[in-house]
Amino acid sequence: MLSRGAVRAHLLAARLAGAVATSREVSLRSYRLFGAGDPRVLLGLEPQRRWGEGELVDLMARKCGVSGDPGYRVGPDAIDPERTLAALDAFAERVGEAAARRVPVLFGTGHPHRLLDFYAELAGAMSAAGCEVLTPARGKRVDITTRFGVRTYNLDYVRGVALMREPGARGGASDPGVHSHSPLPIRVVLGAAAEGGGPLPGLVVGDHGWVVGAGQLGFEAIGPADVDDPAMFVGEAEGRVAVAVPLDDGVRSDYYRPLTRYVLNRACLSR
Repeated sequence: MLSRGAVRAHLLAARLAGAVATSREVSLRSYRLFGAGDPRVLLGLEPQRRWGEGELVDLMARKCGVSGDPGYRVGPDAIDPERTLAALDAFAERVGEAAARRVPVLFGTGHPHRLLDFYAELAGAMSAAGCEVLTPARGKRVDITTRFGVRTYNLDYVRGVALMREPGARGGASDPGVHSHSPLPIRVVLGAAAEGGGPLPGLVVGDHGWVVGAGQLGFEAIGPADVDDPAMFVGEAEGRVAVAVPLDDGVRSDYYRPLTRYVLNRACLSR
């Protein structure tokens, strides 16, 4: 069992927290786009009010530990590992409660290259605990607007985790799926589940549009988010996202393995 101190040390060593790769310039650009209502950073959220850049800097300072100085414009951004640990504890509590109640769960990621294994291990543990891991709309086509125009992807599941693939992709280690922040896949998945008369999730676990889109529709949703993803933290502040865990979401996939162990231990689950 990993101690809290060991996980804190790992967060800093792997740059999941502390000084992270996301720069202040990138974060501030996301805050400005969010304030302007750009759907690329809203991730499916419909904010209850307009958020200015200064308000977002203040919110992200409280939620993530970034600098609250509005004059800090250039340089590395940072995440307070204590805030990450506190959010991981809340995340684990939600996972444990869902497992104890044996509610249906849905996992989805727009970062399959990095976070697929993290979610897949949780999905396996929750399935072993008696939760149904939902996989509706497999193979469904989804049209997503990208910077290159509208692209059509296919919805797939790997080890219980939803993701998007290029048409004709066979999957495998060399092709884990495409990077997407869109909320459209979760809307398609939930719509297919409702139309088919199957169970709806009591908990949605994932990132970006999967979590924010589910939360906006009233589902309990939890997941990690980087400092340039204000929608997750605004969603949490406004009561749509249940737990947003501040951490770098772009490091090597094996660096998330200790976090999986920590969450499973805190949730009283095992693999």
